[in-house]
Amino acid sequence: MGKLAGRGLTSRLGKPASRLRRSETVSRDQERAASQPWRKWYSTARWAALKKRVHNRDGWTCQQTGVLLIGKHPAPNSPVADHIEPHRGDPVRFWDETNVQTVSKAWHDSEKQRQERRGDA
Repeated sequence: MGKLAGRGLTSRLGKPASRLRRSETVSRDQERAASQPWRKWYSTARWAALKKRVHNRDGWTCQQTGVLLIGKHPAPNSPVADHIEPHRGDPVRFWDETNVQTVSKAWHDSEKQRQERRGDA
């Protein structure tokens, strides 16, 4: 533990991460990857290039709120490339640059998710 253990001082390293939680996350991710193989498209160089073109086209500004996106993930004002019309695994819709917009992480994680749950998006 170290010389400071038991003296009312907390460790500078913090609490160790739970191994159980990580394994649950990995298995959930594996299940999603198996049932939705298009998820791999998000980790390709082609997607990274498309995102960069869209962010530059949109001036690094949220197309829904007008907020300037200067944050770094996971900041609320970080940029997210969002499909306007859900692609649902359709490669034509997924790779269509006109179907992708720049939005803030805050908007994407709240309003966009609300729309998708309602079936609006």
